[in-house]
Amino acid sequence: MSEFEQDTRPCTPPTSADKLSSASRPVKTPAPSSAQKGEIIEPIRMQSLEEAVNEISDEKAPVKKEQVVDPWTVESEGAIDYDKLISQFGSQKLDEELLARMERVTGKKVHRFLRRGIFFSHRDLNTILDMYEKGQKFYLYTGRGPSSESLHLGHLIPFHFTKWLQDAFDCPLVIQLTDDEKFLFKNDLKLEECHRLAYENVKDIIAVGFDLKKTFIFSDLDYIQHMYPTVLKIQKATTYNQSRAIFGFTMSDNIGKSAFPAVQAAPSFPSTFRIPFGEKGQNMPCLIPCAIDQDAYFRMTRDVAPRLGFMKPGLLHCKFFPPLQGRGGKMSGSLANTAVYVTDTPKQIKDKINKHAFSGGRETLELQRQFGANVDVDVSCEWLTFFLEDDDRLATIKSEYSKGAMLTGEVKKELIGILQEMVQDHQDKRALVTPEIIQQYMAVRELEF
Repeated sequence: MSEFEQDTRPCTPPTSADKLSSASRPVKTPAPSSAQKGEIIEPIRMQSLEEAVNEISDEKAPVKKEQVVDPWTVESEGAIDYDKLISQFGSQKLDEELLARMERVTGKKVHRFLRRGIFFSHRDLNTILDMYEKGQKFYLYTGRGPSSESLHLGHLIPFHFTKWLQDAFDCPLVIQLTDDEKFLFKNDLKLEECHRLAYENVKDIIAVGFDLKKTFIFSDLDYIQHMYPTVLKIQKATTYNQSRAIFGFTMSDNIGKSAFPAVQAAPSFPSTFRIPFGEKGQNMPCLIPCAIDQDAYFRMTRDVAPRLGFMKPGLLHCKFFPPLQGRGGKMSGSLANTAVYVTDTPKQIKDKINKHAFSGGRETLELQRQFGANVDVDVSCEWLTFFLEDDDRLATIKSEYSKGAMLTGEVKKELIGILQEMVQDHQDKRALVTPEIIQQYMAVRELEF
């Protein structure tokens, strides 16, 4: 067969056995051409048996799935690597020095979410504190995407923390209900339903106890005429390529998805709130407590801020509230058995924890007494870290459980009691939220601060 003829013989890739059998054979070097004669030819190298075995092992080794964290997807084969996210997103770790500074500035003990590293990362918090110490007010901005009738406990985390921030710093707060976003991103939801769900969810938000005089809650559909000038400026300063690169939009996505990030960005700037903040508040910086998966929106926001003459918003990032089944993602409102809802009865809470909360305890009573539990993967321990206020009691439970002095059932019982009390308290406060109270929080009015 000449060099110009096509070789149509089947090519069979070498098997593992082929590689092992050829381990002692030399790796052939092509014969030199006439043009290469006289050049030094590298010596023939023998492939060792160890190299061949390692090559086979590398091929068979499973490829570890990379964790994915964005506004729509949170996936990981194991625990979320939050240090990696800090490096990947370019934020800063919340350290003990910064927490001590917050205590000095506010005169209050920092929230348990800060003490226990649940809020773990920030952007420009030092800058916000610098301005606050000089007498400059800042405002808080958080939100909720209304896609279900009620909130689960994971949804309450940023609201409970924001409530503490409002009380500690005595600052105004805006809460965005992104009913427009849910319509654009959820194919099964109609626009009218998204708007209705916003007004259902606002009852749970108000039940958290925000200061009415300092809090403005708004639906995007209702408030868009006030936001639109700022939204337009953000949209004009952001290219479609930037939007695709940040959020991963494809050519088959509806155009509303690409336009929406500017709507979520707009409340980061005080020009969006001409009436609530008045002229005195138009230079206020913004601080945004949110889950780390929302950071993409605000990386874009911080990028356009200087070009529009605005100050970059500061951020406080929260870890994900784990589902009952264990680590590797976040609690989902669409999977009932991964979540405890604020509408659940005491019996439902008890059944969900007992049946579905992943245990780090041992298989038998004898093994548990001998070796103790793995508290790092035990969901009941993780949830107690979020909701048990007493630091000493939490440390005692983890210590005794890990040494085998406590059993899984005892830890779950402790958690069930805390959740039942917390959820009942929330339900009692929600029942007091009337249409008139909703109107007061959502009225476009000047806030007192």
